[in-house]
Amino acid sequence: MPKFMLLQHYESGAGCDVPVTEWKPEDVRAHIRFQQDLNAELVARGELVDAQGLAGPDLAKRVTFDGKGAPVVTDGPFPESKELLAGYRMVDVESEERALEIAAQTSAAPGPDGVPIQHPIEVRQVMGAPDTDL
Repeated sequence: MPKFMLLQHYESGAGCDVPVTEWKPEDVRAHIRFQQDLNAELVARGELVDAQGLAGPDLAKRVTFDGKGAPVVTDGPFPESKELLAGYRMVDVESEERALEIAAQTSAAPGPDGVPIQHPIEVRQVMGAPDTDL
């Protein structure tokens, strides 16, 4: 079965442009409960590999290394943007169509006042490493 990474993007203006830090506590609880319930459903179906939220871009680091000396570590990737990668799910499903169904379900997670947030979910198939025994 193919694995897919579902990348949860937060984009201002994409359905919900209110940062979660500004939501009412009951809306945050409903959103988290939705995510937990979806994860439980995917576990029951044997489809969930992993799911995690990610720290904000203010805590991110970029690392580059030329193989000599010390690696270069810098703060943030980040051009000025109202978009960030908020979390991910990795699923092991029968088809791309099923991964797209889960992504659609995720995009409809409740936001302020229960309105679906409609944030983009990027769906990417996880590729195996190429054969090195040529």
